[in-house]
Amino acid sequence: MVNPKVGIALGSGGARGFAHLGVLKALEAHSIPVDYIAGSSMGALVGAIYCTGQDIERLVKVAAAFKRKYFLDFTVPKMGFISGKRVKEFVRVFTHNKRIEELKVPIAIVATDLKTGEKVVFREGPIAEAVRASISIPGIFIPEKVGGRLLVDGGVIERVPVTVAKELGADIVIGVDVSGVKRDAEISNIYDVIMQSIDILQWEMEASREKNHDIMIQPDLEKFSSIAFTNTEEIIKIGEEEAEKRLPDIMRVIEEWKVQNSK
Repeated sequence: MVNPKVGIALGSGGARGFAHLGVLKALEAHSIPVDYIAGSSMGALVGAIYCTGQDIERLVKVAAAFKRKYFLDFTVPKMGFISGKRVKEFVRVFTHNKRIEELKVPIAIVATDLKTGEKVVFREGPIAEAVRASISIPGIFIPEKVGGRLLVDGGVIERVPVTVAKELGADIVIGVDVSGVKRDAEISNIYDVIMQSIDILQWEMEASREKNHDIMIQPDLEKFSSIAFTNTEEIIKIGEEEAEKRLPDIMRVIEEWKVQNSK
């Protein structure tokens, strides 16, 4: 019997995106295939490192030790407060300076062209460059210039890149949505203003988007800040637990696909 190709669409969400690791860990533990990954913003960062074939437990340990100070390289504000050089180097090191087309699991990394409003999908080229573009939160990170384009966060154009996973060739797409609006959030600085505004805009945009995923995993992460990069282990655990809850639905969709395509 033919097995379906399964694509995982990892969405944006800042620090909440560590929950993606928990989801991937649960899928791996239950032998759910990950044939393709599409990632926006933090989903691109987590997905790219995972696609190098590194052990998931090691990635969880690295994430637990991750601190915001590792990538906060402030610069004189012009198009953003953070230059992004540190996080780019972090990605380069943890992906062994590979190119996207060299990865063990095929991945597509989503960014947004700030000038044209177009979706830009990287399927080849340096991983670090593509991820750096995809995580460029408008107003916080300086946009990444690639091939004459000025690129910002992939979540601006598609928070959970389900359509991109489909375009990669996935028969079944499992989306992972880790964003959300933190209710009664403490707004005390410009970062809080920007991040809360983006969360609201993306939440409203995604609510009106056509649902073309097969399964959407949505860990309850509302209480966590998208910029704090604390409570990482708890965030990962919540992602894992939510994926575990959805396993019966995932298995059902896979079995239904097999029946439909065995005729």
